[in-house]
Amino acid sequence: MTGVTGPVSPDRRRLLTAGAAVLGAAASAQLWLPTTARAAENPLPDGVFSLGVASGDPLPDGVVLWTRLAPDPLNGGGMPARAVSVEWEISEDSRFAKSVRRGTAQARPEYGHSVHVDVRGLRPDRTYWYRFRTGGQISPRGRTRTAPNWTGRGPLRLALASCQNWQQGYFTPYADMLAQDPDVVVFVGDYIYESAPAATAVRRHEGTGEPYSLVQYRNRYAQYRTDPDLQAMHAAAPWVVTFDDHEVDNDFAGEVPQDPDKQSHDAFVARLTAAYQAYYEHMPVRASAVPNGPHIRMHRRLDFGHLARLNVLDTRQFRSDQATSQAGAQSPSLTMLGAEQKKWLLDGLHGSPARWNLIASQIMMAETDLLVGEGKLWFYDAWDGYQVERNALLGEFASVRNPVVLSGDRHLTMISDLKKDFADPGSAVVGAEFVGTSISSGGDQDQAAFHTEWDAKLPDNPHWKLIDAHRGYHLFDIRRDRIDAQVRVVDTVLRKTAAPSTLARLRVEDGKPGVRRV
Repeated sequence: MTGVTGPVSPDRRRLLTAGAAVLGAAASAQLWLPTTARAAENPLPDGVFSLGVASGDPLPDGVVLWTRLAPDPLNGGGMPARAVSVEWEISEDSRFAKSVRRGTAQARPEYGHSVHVDVRGLRPDRTYWYRFRTGGQISPRGRTRTAPNWTGRGPLRLALASCQNWQQGYFTPYADMLAQDPDVVVFVGDYIYESAPAATAVRRHEGTGEPYSLVQYRNRYAQYRTDPDLQAMHAAAPWVVTFDDHEVDNDFAGEVPQDPDKQSHDAFVARLTAAYQAYYEHMPVRASAVPNGPHIRMHRRLDFGHLARLNVLDTRQFRSDQATSQAGAQSPSLTMLGAEQKKWLLDGLHGSPARWNLIASQIMMAETDLLVGEGKLWFYDAWDGYQVERNALLGEFASVRNPVVLSGDRHLTMISDLKKDFADPGSAVVGAEFVGTSISSGGDQDQAAFHTEWDAKLPDNPHWKLIDAHRGYHLFDIRRDRIDAQVRVVDTVLRKTAAPSTLARLRVEDGKPGVRRV
């Protein structure tokens, strides 16, 4: 590979090998070649594009295109144990009359016959269409969009989603998201759930138990990818993804499982290795995210002109094990991000040329005081369990332009002012946080019961501007002078179709930390 000199480490060689097809495909200018002869010699099973197509991580000049060949998706994929050439094409029009890039990538068995094409040389702030072909079969058509360059002025329409539990409901909010036509979707975790099949579920998980092996995780991801609303949304806009805990194991921290008495360290490391590989295989991410055993690089930064910078965090791999007491939560030894990622984040915030500095954090940053009246009670898995690091970060927000945190995990809409010190009622507001509700996790909640329980906590959490328990997502129109946000909800996830509505509208104004309802 050009530019590589001297000895190459095993980890680096692995990354180069995995990325070779991607980079080679992006540089290729091959024609949309006929595959009839190859298909006749080595026929593939029908339905290789059963999992659809996707794109992600848009740049001003490029985007990642994704598919995975899986004619038998719930049984390991059903592909022959050999590499398969897959042709790809990207065009300026939906009929592919104005093709701008074409090439061939290799779908390799060691990566589940997934394809990640890092296309470059595109024009900024433009809509493109793409497709794949192999063995005489053609994929569904996908649509994507590049990011604006530094002269781009917006607006930018961004959708925030998280927490889609197959067993607890259909992914009906995506049908409404599709109609709202966002420029980019930010998904902040719990793309799958690792729970065992439940006999009383709305729709049952595949398999016979929790996934532990690579094949089992592949089958679980493949099942989720068969959801028609999820497939349609992936095919309509680029996604920026990161994971939380359920992609591996509930509430895990670094290499510590939820139940270390039941999973040895070696067994959990093997589970992490399988889970991260399956995650990479099913997400539209670059070769920089190819896992290295039980490690995967997910924190990264994307710019949308001078309008917005998106910092994507990883709040699982580098964190300390969760505290079990208030004193533990206030220990300066605990970290959520790890020293390297924290420095990376602060450098990106303080050095940002953007008007809006967005932070995709899997778990809630604002305080949740669960104890009515005197005293405090926190969720230790959230940022409340890592108080010293959280408070130091909020202190840095005071000198960052327009910090806005986009979170998930909670299965609730919780929209808050971020305060420099939540222990001080008079502390300055330094930012805003939108905790998106879930796509389906939690099912159709009893709204009256929710408010009976949670409204009593409002006086102890005056920074909360809105709490709600409907399923849905958040939609943001990001402009130079403000962010207009909508909480979009559906009336049910227990049926395949649902009625959407806007539950609330909120606004964050340039230069005015915090959020207000409008």
